[in-house]
Amino acid sequence: MEHGPYNFVGSLIRKLRNEKNLTQEMLAARCGVAGYEISRGTLAKIEAGIRGIADIELFVIAGVLGVKIEDLFPPRFKARLKSGEFASKEE
Repeated sequence: MEHGPYNFVGSLIRKLRNEKNLTQEMLAARCGVAGYEISRGTLAKIEAGIRGIADIELFVIAGVLGVKIEDLFPPRFKARLKSGEFASKEE
């Protein structure tokens, strides 16, 4: 059985990293300076969508790239988050 991507943020991390002219190695090094060690190989897997991403990784990568965490998500998810669609509904 084939699985879809294990995360929805990897392609946007790659896009933002490229826009900032950073290699995966440079981004990994900056994450380390920020206090979270991550390898270039792990970043490659996240960007390719073949590895999930931990919440701490989202925080650190967003911070290093200088964006909000929500900026790492595809537009279709950002709109749903802003609309409150994912919020719990108490009855």
